[in-house]
Amino acid sequence: MMIPLYPYYGYEKKCKNIPVTFPPQHQERQPGLEYLMVPKPISDNPLYKGSGKLDGKVAIITGGDSGIGRAVAIGFAKEGADVVIAYLYEHQDAETTRQMVSSYGRRCLLIAGDLRNEQFSYEVVEKTLQCFGKIDILVLNQGVQFPQESILDITTEQLENTYRTNIYPLFFMTKAALPYLKPGSSIISTASVTAYAGAPLLVDYSSTKGAVVSFTRSLSLQLVEQGIRVNAVAPGPIWTPLIVSSYSAEYVKTFGWDTPMKRAGQPFELAPTYIYLASDDSSYVTGQVLHVNGGIMTET
Repeated sequence: MMIPLYPYYGYEKKCKNIPVTFPPQHQERQPGLEYLMVPKPISDNPLYKGSGKLDGKVAIITGGDSGIGRAVAIGFAKEGADVVIAYLYEHQDAETTRQMVSSYGRRCLLIAGDLRNEQFSYEVVEKTLQCFGKIDILVLNQGVQFPQESILDITTEQLENTYRTNIYPLFFMTKAALPYLKPGSSIISTASVTAYAGAPLLVDYSSTKGAVVSFTRSLSLQLVEQGIRVNAVAPGPIWTPLIVSSYSAEYVKTFGWDTPMKRAGQPFELAPTYIYLASDDSSYVTGQVLHVNGGIMTET
């Protein structure tokens, strides 16, 4: 039986097969802001105890200020890693993440800037090296989505923004960091269940996530002889600022109901998957996409 950690979270409701609902809400600007969400996403599982799997490692996490990225930063800190967070403008969220990482005795460097600009990736890498002297883990997690009922409504501006945000930084950050990655290093991207199941409102977003899968598989083959592993995680519906800043308030109420578990996931439920892919536990795993999606069946 699941442990009822958080009353609102929905474990108790799930045991009774009652769908978990969220208060209707919408934020006009994307990326969204986690500190404005009700309820706030759950980033830290107090029952998870680190065991030194990432002791002495240094990780860069794009989009690490909130949502999945924040949960990964906390999980990495619990396992002994120092963290660098590259984010756009979510300063309050980023500072909260820094404090949470610091509470577990690890250092957290915040770097604000636009990952759509290639030069910023080199700035992130340079500042990481100045602060920590090395890079062991690269988590490529930034993303936006703009639902549209019809492909006819996807403007050239939206298409360019979605691809420049979701795909270009994978190339920019990897190119900037690769000269400093050593055998045993790990690159982990955030894909999506939509890359496999599709999503009628997210044609452009889903196609970028399909590109993440192909990027992961191809880059893994290119880097395998260097001892650098490349993998991805494909989340299902997860309660993050991306949801409230892209969907209508009415849609948000039933977010996650279409999964077999009848609920959205929380960010902390993904963190162990990223820890696994970043650590030596997955030393024989590369070119793979791990699915954390509430039971949605996909073709891998």
